Amino acid sequence: MEYLILIIASLLAGVGTGLVGLSAATVMVPLLVVLCPSFQGVHGAFMATAIALASDILGSAVTSYIYAKNKKIDLKHGWILLVCIISMCIAGSIAAFFVHQSVLGGFSLILCVAIGIRFLLKPDSKKKESLPSNQKLNWKQIAVSLFFGLTIGFGTGFFGSGGGMMMLIVFTAFLGYDRKSAVGTSTFIMTFTALIAAVSHVIMEPTILFERWDFLVIAIVVATTASLISAQFANKVNTKIVGYLTGAILFILGLVLVFLNYKDSINMVIFMEIIKLFGIFVGYIAALALILIIVRYTTKVPDYVFRKLLHMVAISTILPLCLFTDKWWIALIVDSIFIILIIIVLLMIENLRFYKHLFVEKRKHEVIVSFVTLFIMIGCFVAFFWGLMTEEYKYLAIAAIMAWGPGDGMAAIIGIRFGKPRLKGKFIEGTKSIAGCLAMLITSFICTFAVLLIFSQVGWYIILPISFLVGVVSMFVELFTKKGYDTITVPIAAGIVLCLLFLF
Repeated sequence: MEYLILIIASLLAGVGTGLVGLSAATVMVPLLVVLCPSFQGVHGAFMATAIALASDILGSAVTSYIYAKNKKIDLKHGWILLVCIISMCIAGSIAAFFVHQSVLGGFSLILCVAIGIRFLLKPDSKKKESLPSNQKLNWKQIAVSLFFGLTIGFGTGFFGSGGGMMMLIVFTAFLGYDRKSAVGTSTFIMTFTALIAAVSHVIMEPTILFERWDFLVIAIVVATTASLISAQFANKVNTKIVGYLTGAILFILGLVLVFLNYKDSINMVIFMEIIKLFGIFVGYIAALALILIIVRYTTKVPDYVFRKLLHMVAISTILPLCLFTDKWWIALIVDSIFIILIIIVLLMIENLRFYKHLFVEKRKHEVIVSFVTLFIMIGCFVAFFWGLMTEEYKYLAIAAIMAWGPGDGMAAIIGIRFGKPRLKGKFIEGTKSIAGCLAMLITSFICTFAVLLIFSQVGWYIILPISFLVGVVSMFVELFTKKGYDTITVPIAAGIVLCLLFLF
């Protein structure tokens, strides 16, 4: 059974190396550590890393050979990175030997998930500006090469993985390489780093040669063959498709392995509570999103009205987070997971015609940035009012968020339809109106009053002036906030007012 797992791991590792320049250890180490009992001993993760590094040697070599034939290796601007990485490999290998293997194995699982997310978010690394072959590196590029070279080198020796992806980012984002040249150059460097790190691992733990020689042979043969085939394929296929596919496989594989590795220490009651809240949360959002889609495609609702309806729906998601669990950190976990998923999903579909018609964006990634900012704000408010100030005050998080959202939506809708006279001033951005400001004040006041009346134990005669003050503050903060930062400034201002009035 372990041989079968090794073959599958080596195959995936070879394909990852050939297609996107991934280190073999990115896939191989997590699979061997979690699914093979013989690699769960004292130095199990260390030996698994050594085998992955050994399989990387020929795999990276044949991959770089294919890229070299296509003239996609450039060391003129990458020699500093090469020297630094190679020099730090041995230090990383020595450090890994003395680290507890559960820590080393845990890091490999986290890296697998993290690298998967990275490829889902940016499937095709974009170059900033190509460097002419005769142009020398400037001081910034030298500094970048030194910093990343030393850190990537140590990380490659320590983890056995992550180096290929990091080199890919450095070459494309900082040194101006096109993607295929970045993959070719990074795999060329990985050939030497894998060799040095593998030899260092064997010297530190010689039993790898005597007790795991069969695993070494199988891993090297399978990974090298897969690298050779996939490298030839990589030069003919759309890089975005490859990036998305790689990201999806690594992300799902990493999550499954994390669960399998820690399932015995997971409190299943808490785990099921997280799953339950996540299901309610996503179901709530999906139901309201479906209603909005129907409204969008069956009515002639103006774009600006639909945008604000979308904001109001997103804002209201704080309700299921706070009302369907009694633990603030579970609400925070669910919110964090959703943030990651919404980024991945929206990035994958934002170029589709359906997306562009549904969300009319003023600038690229506007919807993603707005959603992420909002859900981060919700998470911060849950952590502060509920986590830090105890459950007794969690309704203040709801009140602060609701003081902004519906009021902002009504201010835009009323302001556009009845936007005269206009307000102008040095600190006022765009077209603000008296009608819009009054709509913000009234709506914020009503929403805050309703939340406090329902959830707090304070009498209505005390809530009334507090809500009105929150409405006034929200109106003025929204009026003078620029560049769309009212998503942040208004809830914070409302939260500060509520804290001061309810605590003192």
